[in-house]
Amino acid sequence: MIQRIQSIWLLCAAFTILCLLFIPTLGAVASGGYYTLYASGLKIDGIANQATNYPLLISTVLAGLISLVNIFNFRNRKLQIRIASFNIVLILALSFWMSQLVNGLPALTTLDIEPGLFLPIVAIIFTLLAIRGIKNDEKLIRSADRLR
Repeated sequence: MIQRIQSIWLLCAAFTILCLLFIPTLGAVASGGYYTLYASGLKIDGIANQATNYPLLISTVLAGLISLVNIFNFRNRKLQIRIASFNIVLILALSFWMSQLVNGLPALTTLDIEPGLFLPIVAIIFTLLAIRGIKNDEKLIRSADRLR
């Protein structure tokens, strides 16, 4: 039962969330220099030793791992839907948290949109497609039970 379409959607959602670790989300010009936002925190160009935002990093990895682990919950479809819905809320919370990091920059002048800005939206779409596939499986199982 692992070879279902929702398994592919959940795997794609996990991959896009984990790509946030390597693909920049936003670039910002502020008074301290040019800041680049990753899922591991803000990076300042030209500074070698930079602090990592570990709670944000752990939350991002957790959101990706939840999608991966949720693939193997195929026997309990209701739980799988609840976990996928929780993962959507977690992705939205991560997006809000990352936007608040940028808003906290001193004397922000310009924002540059980077490709990683769209990855949470894509991950949410993949998760919603997985939920739709799980619901279709549930409907199929119920109709097969009626025939017995």
